[in-house]
Amino acid sequence: MSGITYRYVWKRFLDIIGSFLLIILLFPLLLSVALLVRIKLGSPVFFTQNRLGLNGRGFTIWKFRSMTNCVDDNGHLLADEYRLTKFGKFLRDCSIDELPQLWNVLKGDMSLIGPRPFIAEYGSRYTAEQMRRHEVRPGISGWAQVMGRNSIGWSQKFILDVWYVDNCSLATDVKILLKTIPMVVSRRGVSAANHVTMPEWTNSEEPVEEITSE
Repeated sequence: MSGITYRYVWKRFLDIIGSFLLIILLFPLLLSVALLVRIKLGSPVFFTQNRLGLNGRGFTIWKFRSMTNCVDDNGHLLADEYRLTKFGKFLRDCSIDELPQLWNVLKGDMSLIGPRPFIAEYGSRYTAEQMRRHEVRPGISGWAQVMGRNSIGWSQKFILDVWYVDNCSLATDVKILLKTIPMVVSRRGVSAANHVTMPEWTNSEEPVEEITSE
């Protein structure tokens, strides 16, 4: 199977089959988590946000909510570290909050494997090279995730994402899938240093060199 055939034909077919089977298999877990989120964090159960997908088109991403809606005296949301509960941190650490994205995969917004979709507001900050990450569907897991997740800087993420675009194949996706399992189990790289999530990207980091062929 050629890389082009896989990328444009078989990859989407495997995404449909894989996401459908996983939704059925994990349905009891999905329902249980939804009920717990409703009990512990209230409504809404899901967090939705506009992200950029294939060819830079926007789509709505779905996640289990992991933060409260606490605001300051002026009605502005508090910083992430003040809204992230122990239960929410558990969902994030185990990547359970990402499971609703199986629906995004089934719909065609995302792929099981691909660059993580960033918020739409970042779109105007991309260089032409960074924009190439949108030549494939974004994924639930990707090359940048298994190479460090949020423990690596933004510049490294973009280099790794573009590498994936240039090397997308069944073998690459299987390698990422196999690396994802221990990454999730070990809970490595969930947060950036000194942050509960990941700091905002400003495109101000210095370019870096990254080995991507491991």
